[in-house]
Amino acid sequence: MFEQFGIEDLRDREAALRDRIAELERQKSIAAAEQARAAAQWDAVRRQIEASAGVPTARRGRGLASEIALARRDSPIKGDQHLGFAKALVHEMPYTLAALDAGVLSEWRATLIVRESACLTVEDRRRLDHEMCADPAALDGLGNKRIRAEAKKIAYRLDPRAVVDKAAKAPEDRTVSTRPAADNMVYLTALMPLTQGIACYASLKREADVNPDGRSRGQTMSDTVYERLTGRSAVAPVPITVDVVLSDEALIGTSDEPAEVPEHGPIPAELARRLITEAIDERGWVALRRLYATPSTGALVAMDSRARTFPGGLAQFIRRRDQTCRTPFCDAPIRHIDHAEPHRHGGPTDALNGRGCCEQCNYTKEQPGWRVRTYFDPAGRHVAEHITPTGAVYRSTAPPVAGGLRILTRDVHLVTVNRAA
Repeated sequence: MFEQFGIEDLRDREAALRDRIAELERQKSIAAAEQARAAAQWDAVRRQIEASAGVPTARRGRGLASEIALARRDSPIKGDQHLGFAKALVHEMPYTLAALDAGVLSEWRATLIVRESACLTVEDRRRLDHEMCADPAALDGLGNKRIRAEAKKIAYRLDPRAVVDKAAKAPEDRTVSTRPAADNMVYLTALMPLTQGIACYASLKREADVNPDGRSRGQTMSDTVYERLTGRSAVAPVPITVDVVLSDEALIGTSDEPAEVPEHGPIPAELARRLITEAIDERGWVALRRLYATPSTGALVAMDSRARTFPGGLAQFIRRRDQTCRTPFCDAPIRHIDHAEPHRHGGPTDALNGRGCCEQCNYTKEQPGWRVRTYFDPAGRHVAEHITPTGAVYRSTAPPVAGGLRILTRDVHLVTVNRAA
């Protein structure tokens, strides 16, 4: 591609590309600063509008974070973070905002400073802001860890009690979560108090140090986590429920169409068939249930019900169809089966009007000015159209679903999907 250039020309080209990358990074920081100003201004405008409408002070601004998330093509939980970050920068931390605007800080590093100062009073937060960011040269070369550590150190010096109280409350947020990894793996993450986490890791390291059977340290630690949590050998069959979406053609081996594990993602058809085979060998029988999908898109056929709440079969159908929260850009697990058109306004309890959503998105939809409209597109796919209080429209389309399989503790429920005529 560059054979016609001499070595000096190539070196000049290299330098130009380096400078272009650096300039684009600076522009990203500038854009982040401008987004923060716009978000803070939007919050002020929304509150003024709602004040004029007589909305109580405590209820003003509700739902705005979700609108910001949609505008940024991000998840609702990120919207809360974006709005809090913006208001802190614009109203309380002008030097951090200036460093972001100058490209000295990235958006993430500015976020770290804001987070570590969150427990301080406004006056102390401004002192931290001045001490850390008034001289942009002092930030040059600092990575994420050093930025966080410096902010923590200053915060503790300014108000030790606030930092200690914040740390004392932090264990209330302890939790365990999973998220998909590459190659049909999964990350299991535990957020726990510092001493407990260090003790757990030290115990796993000790187990790996005495590993006698040729496994790597990482393999030994992973197996030990599983064995200690479940009380079962790491090589024994897993006695838990796993839903696997699988077409009938893939089930019998005439197709290699990928299967789907809800809240995890696609898996190879061969792996899905192996799960079925192992389950049958373990338990000896299979119960078969059929669903129907449109031939071209894989969209599941609708179901009807007159119930106020979604009955078990219909709720399962909607969960299988939607897979994750139907709010655009939100990948959260489905917690609620919601009426798009509220039941109190005459919305039916059926598959067309039903949508899977997380708790936050369900509650946000109930705020004034929000609407959700559902329909089937010409290809038969279920579409949820979200209209925000400012009139913006965002759409999400249910992913194609071909069928399903359940592996339970004591039996196997195999659900395949036939193509509708």
